Amino acid sequence: MEDAEDTMTLAGQLLVAMPEMGDPRFDQAVIYVCAHSEDGAMGLIVNKPTPEVNFTDLLEQLEISSGPETRDIRIYYGGPVEGARGFVLHSADYASEGATMPVDSGIGLTATLDVLEELAKGRGPKSSLLALGYAGWGPGQLEGEIAQNGWLTCAARPDIVFGRANEHKWSAALKSLGIDPLLLSGEAGHA
Repeated sequence: MEDAEDTMTLAGQLLVAMPEMGDPRFDQAVIYVCAHSEDGAMGLIVNKPTPEVNFTDLLEQLEISSGPETRDIRIYYGGPVEGARGFVLHSADYASEGATMPVDSGIGLTATLDVLEELAKGRGPKSSLLALGYAGWGPGQLEGEIAQNGWLTCAARPDIVFGRANEHKWSAALKSLGIDPLLLSGEAGHA
């Protein structure tokens, strides 16, 4: 019989930062969990675009040709770990041989240049976002933060993960749980 802990994974779920999070890097953050096991967790913040970096400039830095068919891909602050490393979170209609990690039935993660080359040619996944850096947790760390009410978890809807209205993703994730963001307080209370 399998241990319940072995099957408990948050991969493919969203983490929604609570107001009392305390770490300004995660203020109102919505994180898509890409991997979660007894060894720790890794996710990408999906609602904090980096306006100082644009896709065309990034392609130029990587010496990837862009043209009129190049799609406008938003670049996000994925988290505080390895900020120069890029990750493309995308719909499952794209997979790079040996390089794409399927996260769940609808979303994959690719961290190789071939996905950027495809996007530069106007091909590649139907839905995508590019994140620089990631959020990471050591063994048991994420579970501890959830137990201390730092994060709520909810299902990852494509409109929240890939939607363009970043300023509404946090409240949309809370509303998907039946929580009115206006009723959340940054102060803990005791009855």
